[in-house]
Amino acid sequence: MTTQPNALPSAAELTPEELAENRRYGQIQLLCDLADRAIDLAFLALMAFLVAPHIRVAMDDIFPIDTVRLLSYFLLTTALHVVVSLPLSYYSGHVLEHQFALSNLTPYSWLLRYFKQLGLYIVMMGLMFVGLYWVIWLFGEWWWMVGAVAFFVVNVLVGQLAPVLVLPLFYKIERINLPELTERLERVAAGTGLSIEGVYRMDLSVETKKANAMLAGFGRTRRVLLGDTALANFTPDEIEVVFAHEIGHHVHRHISKIMLIGLFSSAAGFWTCDRVAMAWARQFDPAVDYATFPVFTLPLMMLALRMFTLLLEPAVNTLSRHFERQSDRYALARTGLQGAYVSAYRKLARMNKDNPHPHSLEVFLFHSHPPMSERLAMAEGT
Repeated sequence: MTTQPNALPSAAELTPEELAENRRYGQIQLLCDLADRAIDLAFLALMAFLVAPHIRVAMDDIFPIDTVRLLSYFLLTTALHVVVSLPLSYYSGHVLEHQFALSNLTPYSWLLRYFKQLGLYIVMMGLMFVGLYWVIWLFGEWWWMVGAVAFFVVNVLVGQLAPVLVLPLFYKIERINLPELTERLERVAAGTGLSIEGVYRMDLSVETKKANAMLAGFGRTRRVLLGDTALANFTPDEIEVVFAHEIGHHVHRHISKIMLIGLFSSAAGFWTCDRVAMAWARQFDPAVDYATFPVFTLPLMMLALRMFTLLLEPAVNTLSRHFERQSDRYALARTGLQGAYVSAYRKLARMNKDNPHPHSLEVFLFHSHPPMSERLAMAEGT
């Protein structure tokens, strides 16, 4: 882990000027997020209640096979959504990041990544919706239970494959040869029942100046991913305490708990879709049943799932913040590196332009992590 001392961001408290800049960045981010959510809901409502019903007869004639017609609705909805949302995505994901000196991407490289992500979304979500409608056609009124179980299994598979198949599509990932650091992290993980396949460097700096580290994968793909921005700017003690936080999620079985909650919440979400979409379909054909469930309901299903997710988000975020606090306390108890914890999270706040003091309502509605000021106060009070 070699770096020049002057390359390290200061671990001191943020200056008033930095606090003001971070607050401004957070406020603009929040406005962009709210605008994006409003665009999503308005667009999907337009597709569900106006466009899809009016083109359903023509779509039936053009695409007589249900699966092909379903994919056509999905591709049409996705393409039109890109047209509507791309300007805001470009502003929030590229222009804003450059305004606050956080991005290393050119406009071309940003667009390349955007369309690569879009391609991955089309493949994964297209397969998901095809599978979901086949579950409806095959399992009838109990489809929402079967769909929830299938969704759970897919989530497990994606979680296992993401570090080896998905992330390398966007970042260069390579095993790091730092025996001292690797031994230190293995020592932190010892006795926790966590088996780590390896420690890897993720080339975040091609995209951003922000820092990140994570524990990713399941089973044989479980690995430590350290952003090169973190490796370049954090001391070994700071990396150890951030890694211990990730170990805390394993020790407290947070991932298993989140996935189990996801199983029940997806069942509730699919049941809601069942009630809404079937009632809507019967407005056009009172004799419709599950075996003939029409695919023009896809935009409505997407809208119902989106609304359900947004309504559930504050509760999910409250639980997530509780888990993060548990992992913070575990990291401090496991390592005893209080000073390194404080300096690491001050660096994260500085590098990621995190607002340490967001409004409590914003935290309740949108934040999956406690405010930085709360986390630092907890550490400094231990």
